[in-house]
Amino acid sequence: MKKKVLSILVIVAMIAMVAACGNGNGGDDVAGEDGYVPLPGGGSNIMYVITPSHANPFFKTAADVAQATAEALGYDVISASHDDDPTRQLELINAAIADGAAAIILDNAGADVTIEAVQLARDAGIPTFLIDREINADGVAISQIVANNYQGGLAIAQVFVDYMGGEGEFIELVGRETDTNAHVRSEAFHEILGQYEDMVMVARQSANWDQTEAFQVVTTLLHQHPNVRGIISGNDTMAVGAAAAVRAAGLSDIIIVGVDGSDDAADEIRAGYMVGTALQQIALIAEMAVRQAHDYLTTGTTGLPERQLVDCIAITIDNVDYLREFVFSPPN
Repeated sequence: MKKKVLSILVIVAMIAMVAACGNGNGGDDVAGEDGYVPLPGGGSNIMYVITPSHANPFFKTAADVAQATAEALGYDVISASHDDDPTRQLELINAAIADGAAAIILDNAGADVTIEAVQLARDAGIPTFLIDREINADGVAISQIVANNYQGGLAIAQVFVDYMGGEGEFIELVGRETDTNAHVRSEAFHEILGQYEDMVMVARQSANWDQTEAFQVVTTLLHQHPNVRGIISGNDTMAVGAAAAVRAAGLSDIIIVGVDGSDDAADEIRAGYMVGTALQQIALIAEMAVRQAHDYLTTGTTGLPERQLVDCIAITIDNVDYLREFVFSPPN
């Protein structure tokens, strides 16, 4: 029997600062004990916004909000996608360098492969502000602003357990193996799930963040494991694909949760094919990155640590009507 969530984690626009730099200048070059030398930018008024594919509404929102915020602050914007291809990402970074970009807003194509590209921009005097995904290096980018994936994973895993009643077989869909977020979310899921011995994972498979692939994976797994009662997914795109597979199989009682907070997931929650998602406040994150870039270019500092976390919000049927385009707006 489904156990209704008694309380929903609602944390709006909280920033947990971690790995703080002593002088609050992000990843600035240190010039001496008492000062630092900010990167000047490339000399133009162009701000580059580079993200994964805009076909994914999460990344489209990030790109659109970043562009709108930058234009409102007086910048010319070039918005492009690297499609999670490190080679294409490097080409775009080199294009930004050639254009003398003032700054780069980047949702990167890999925690390790991106370091060199961001360093190239840094060496050219162009500051980079990372959103959504971190890199495995400090002092290369100026800011790394990401959703608190661990906190969000814990919150939505508890929602999943509550709706499952603490028991039953389930499937986990994971994202790209090269994506740090995929691992962080999965670890958080299992910190909660591991506390319930009657919750049994019968399959764990990557669908590479992709809706079509998730549909195919879940269709196969439902045939192999007919007693599955739940699916916990590393993002909403895969969760929506899972929901479509459940419908296609003529089922209606499988509990599905995701992570992102997309409008597609919200629609599935209203329709009863998903029970929850962990909203990553990507619109807020994108706006923060652009404003920090502007502050840095105009004052020489962001006044904030390089690594910044923005907490997620657990979304269920109880509060889904306050979610739209990755923005949660409950009544005052």
